Amino acid sequence: MTPRTLEICVDTIDGAIAAQAGGADRIELCAALSEGGLTPSAGLMVAASRLDIPCYAMIRPRSGLFVYSDADVQLMLDDLAAVKEADLAGVVLGAQKPDGTLDTAVLGLLLAAAEGLGATLHRVIDVVPDPLAALDQAIALGFERVLTSGGAATAVEGADRIQAMIRHAAGRIAIMPGSGLTDGNISDFVAQTGVREVHASCAAVVAGEESFSNLSPAGGRKETCKNRVKQMKRELVG
Repeated sequence: MTPRTLEICVDTIDGAIAAQAGGADRIELCAALSEGGLTPSAGLMVAASRLDIPCYAMIRPRSGLFVYSDADVQLMLDDLAAVKEADLAGVVLGAQKPDGTLDTAVLGLLLAAAEGLGATLHRVIDVVPDPLAALDQAIALGFERVLTSGGAATAVEGADRIQAMIRHAAGRIAIMPGSGLTDGNISDFVAQTGVREVHASCAAVVAGEESFSNLSPAGGRKETCKNRVKQMKRELVG
């Protein structure tokens, strides 16, 4: 049986260390997971490069959807140079046109700058008008995988579309579900969809941490939990 891959998204170096200690196979390295994940700092990239598992850096210069200005694109190109300088394994990116379709011109430019790195198309595929057409474009562009919730709030709710994407991909690209997957639902989800890669945060609210004004996120700051990663990995292997 081909082993299943567990990717953990983190936005701190302590979270990355916990993900590795818990048995994660790959890290999606971000800043500001509370905003859906933004480009990590150059310092975080360098620190993550010292880990023993591959790290893919999110390349997303701001929150919101993915129609980018020329200035945004230049910033993303500069961030890609920082990823290469840090010697990380890959990048996670996406861009769309004002009509919602993938911006293949911008994506081609970014991928050319990322030559030699692995590449994941992020959840822009969840907000395009035709995800199967976008999947074909991602394949043509040379992406390794797409991260998707199946266009729903959670991957469990989007399971039918995820299965349709897997059938359409026919092995040409990996479909990696993410959003709302936990150790409590992953076994049933994998059995239903047959996916080989999954994406999760395995995060918990940091206990006992004081908060002040808007310096802490609502509900408390979250951090990757090594034990949750371990349990998620056990459920995947089992």
